[in-house]
Amino acid sequence: MTSRPNCAAQRSDTQAFWRDPVLPFAESRRACQSRACYKRHHHPTFSIGAVDGGTSVFTGAANGPVSLSPGTLVYVPASRVHACNPAPDTAWSYQMLHLDAAWLQAIRREYTRTDAMEDEPVRIVTAPAVYARFCRLNALLFEEGDPIEKEAALIEFVGDYDTEQGLSIEGPVVPSDLAKQIRPALDHLYASPTASATLDELAGLAGMSRYQVIRAFRAVTGMTPHAWQLNHRVNLARDWIRSGDRLADIALHLGFADQAHFQRVFKAHAGVTPGRFRA
Repeated sequence: MTSRPNCAAQRSDTQAFWRDPVLPFAESRRACQSRACYKRHHHPTFSIGAVDGGTSVFTGAANGPVSLSPGTLVYVPASRVHACNPAPDTAWSYQMLHLDAAWLQAIRREYTRTDAMEDEPVRIVTAPAVYARFCRLNALLFEEGDPIEKEAALIEFVGDYDTEQGLSIEGPVVPSDLAKQIRPALDHLYASPTASATLDELAGLAGMSRYQVIRAFRAVTGMTPHAWQLNHRVNLARDWIRSGDRLADIALHLGFADQAHFQRVFKAHAGVTPGRFRA
């Protein structure tokens, strides 16, 4: 049987998170009848999403959006710019599992060649047996149970279905010289996430005009410099929220105008407010 969440028994737009400090390399989410929309974003984790109900639209393919029906799994590599949102004027239900990229890489090294992990595509899988297995895995994670059993189930799922082909969506081809040229600007944003770096400053670091640096950022990261920096701040905020930092302190330390501004930006990227993410 498929242990898919029973959304009919819950009120609309409910979300639940699973985390366990004993298993810090994994985090899972369930959402039922959600209308929340995400901005195009990326995160440092490898994610596996499952569509339980409604229709979702995956954004991040070179040839345009891809429609996802119930029973579909989407494997998204770390740092790949994407978004999954409900079809216009509808709600959808989904599950989302995030795996620490270093943990996943270590597991993969146990059974595959390291170079097989480079330039990994997004994969869309529509195999009922794989979807059912994922639902059982996620149900186990949300249950009260032995962390050792949960870790074993995660490793087994990765090993069994990590190479499932499905529909592959390759990442953009980025000229290596362009990536090298904007590296000083990217390093500056990494090192100073709270600073409001101007286009003039980033252009100077990259040795480009402002127009060229915007185009280069889009080609290399899939985002404008400002959008990339906001996304980076949200990823840092996720870590600090998990660590128990006060939301007001996070907003201040990450350079947001106020807590309301922080909440708006966080929800646009994470689909929930910082408070609901923490709960």
